[in-house]
Amino acid sequence: MNTSQAKQRIATLRSEIDHHRFMYHVHDTTTLPEGALDSLKKELQDLEERYPDLITSDSPTQRVGGSPQQGFKKVTHQKPMLSMTDAFDRDDMDAWLTRIKKLTDKPIDFFVEAKMDGLAISLEYIDGVLVRAATRGDGRVGEDVTHNIKTISAVPLKLRGKKLPQRVEVRGEVYMTKQAFERLNQRQIARDEKVFANPRNVSAGTIRQLDPRLTAERELAFMAYDLATDLGQTTHEETHSLLRDLGFRAGDHTKVCRSLNDVFSFYKTVAKKREQLPYWIDGLVVVVNANEVFDALGVVGKAPRGLIALKFSAEQVTTTVEDIIVQVGRTGALTPVAVLLPVQVAGTTVSRASLHNSDEIKRLDVRIGDTVVVQKAGDIIPDIVQVLTRLRTGAEKKFRMPKHCPICGAPVTRADGEANQYCSNQHCAAIQRESLYHFVSKAAFNIDGLGPRSIDQLLDHGLITDAADLFVLTPEDLEPLEGFAQKSAQKTIAAIKQSRTISFDRYIYALGIRHVGEQTARALAAVFDSLQQLQAASYEVLQSIDDIGEVVARSIIEYFADDAHQKVLQKLSANGVVAIASKQSSGSSLAGSTFVVTGTLPDYTRDQVKQMILAAGGSVASSVSKKTSYLLAGEHPGSKYTKAQALGVTILDQAGFEQLLGT
Repeated sequence: MNTSQAKQRIATLRSEIDHHRFMYHVHDTTTLPEGALDSLKKELQDLEERYPDLITSDSPTQRVGGSPQQGFKKVTHQKPMLSMTDAFDRDDMDAWLTRIKKLTDKPIDFFVEAKMDGLAISLEYIDGVLVRAATRGDGRVGEDVTHNIKTISAVPLKLRGKKLPQRVEVRGEVYMTKQAFERLNQRQIARDEKVFANPRNVSAGTIRQLDPRLTAERELAFMAYDLATDLGQTTHEETHSLLRDLGFRAGDHTKVCRSLNDVFSFYKTVAKKREQLPYWIDGLVVVVNANEVFDALGVVGKAPRGLIALKFSAEQVTTTVEDIIVQVGRTGALTPVAVLLPVQVAGTTVSRASLHNSDEIKRLDVRIGDTVVVQKAGDIIPDIVQVLTRLRTGAEKKFRMPKHCPICGAPVTRADGEANQYCSNQHCAAIQRESLYHFVSKAAFNIDGLGPRSIDQLLDHGLITDAADLFVLTPEDLEPLEGFAQKSAQKTIAAIKQSRTISFDRYIYALGIRHVGEQTARALAAVFDSLQQLQAASYEVLQSIDDIGEVVARSIIEYFADDAHQKVLQKLSANGVVAIASKQSSGSSLAGSTFVVTGTLPDYTRDQVKQMILAAGGSVASSVSKKTSYLLAGEHPGSKYTKAQALGVTILDQAGFEQLLGT
């Protein structure tokens, strides 16, 4: 091959490699197997080594530089990289629209796109070739990070299309996909190094690495969102279309909206998909679509008037602790609860947060009147995660746990080695009420139609005094109560009758024995056939059972030694409650196996999977450890997947799980 032939072949290879890059990053289409694409890249690299004079800066082989940089040069943006004003609800959006309508009489529609949770970057192309990439910096001056940006395969080194201006500037977001983030943390664990918690900070830190080889290892991605160059576009919608034509991925989730009603409808749609997306987003960007109107609205401070970020509800917000009260739970545990100035967290109004125990109050140093950071993720009970002590005025009041139960006045006790304090009166009215809530709950007797509100009414009207009384209620007892009509009363009584026969493990759990949760109840039911056997078990026998230690064994003995508890157990039996032995034979398909479940499975809910494992003799744990037999992983598995890989735990998908079960 002579130089002329090599030049032609190199040009063809570059064009072909860029085509497959474009199809993958812009259209999410794999048009060539990875191995074949690697072969093309290898051929190109070999040719360029033989003909180094033919190497150009836009060649795919030039994405990863060979040597670390000495530092980052400053770059002045020709057009400032402005920030955005945030909106959190409809009132904020209405106020924004009112403001901009005062400044223009032109009709307004909106281009709406998902807001990537990443790092803003400016890309400068001269004669179609990438020559500079810069961070936002302070909006006017950023840092030259070209060597690192070149390692991102989603960034084209050469623009597609013809008849482009000499200079083209593209702006977008560098981000990390969820899978790349998990792989990075997996490598960190393998190296015994710090695990990262925040992908945005990882992206920002990675872009500022002096060694581009480290940047390449972290698998960053890029999403374009704006053109700072006039290519004839008249709307932001056209801008996105042009960006795709130039070779960029630009907005997977976008829509032109004619009104704010349309915007919020789209907001709800995207919010539902948020967890299933392969990357993190933290809201929507709402832009006045017509460029002429957008430009005429101008800038206020550092933000364009025609642009706003409609954020998803925060999972961490600040609020004020207005009081600290104490609640008494079903086991008698006293739990301090912070009464908060109501605040929106993760889409719901939060007015209370658990402080768990006195040790947690001491650790946080939380006081009445403090400004605090509250966190709520999914359905988890809100927690106070930080106290902003610098905002204290001196008027804040320290809180001390009471020495007597706030409900019955009995002395409060705290056993050595335990964090919780307890009411010493096991027949305290608060304990009785909470115990009944627990008794009818889903994991216990699961009585449809009976919840805390119904239990409150039954207690307050004197219809029940303990759990056994539930099983002799009649429809006529329920009909006068608020929320019950003739039909609903009959359905509830039918549900109560149906629940009389229950598996032994759920029965044990329903009793509300201190320290006996679902897992311990299953461990007991796997050893004992009946309540009589369990009650007769000695302290030594109980301690010999897996999952049961000294504290739990003592708690079980004390529970059955209580005369009041014995009376309720006798009443339950007399009122028709029957516990069916739930011991698993050693021949069960999953006997001795411990599972952890993570992610979303296509055909089963988390609870269904749990019941399938238990029915086959296995056990379910909440966290991955060396004792874990299998991790059952669905879509978007999270950090448990990474830890399982690092520990060498066998990972199953749904098909593998079904094969293991023999279904």
